[in-house]
Amino acid sequence: IDPSHATGDWELVEAMSLAAIAAGAEGLIIEVHDHPECAWSEGAQSLKPKRFKELIETGRVIANVVGRSM
Repeated sequence: IDPSHATGDWELVEAMSLAAIAAGAEGLIIEVHDHPECAWSEGAQSLKPKRFKELIETGRVIANVVGRSM
């Protein structure tokens, strides 16, 4: 799934991503940018690298709970 485009808001990307992992999604398309406020486009839906790293760590936990791996 593409939580970045689906929500258009970086604050919703994590919740949608984790829900998708729990539901069995095979992949995620997540926009990441060091300075989303300076992005030419779609900065509002981009995660900063630190948040992306945290999302991946939490995603691994969720995946393990539902018997999957990342």
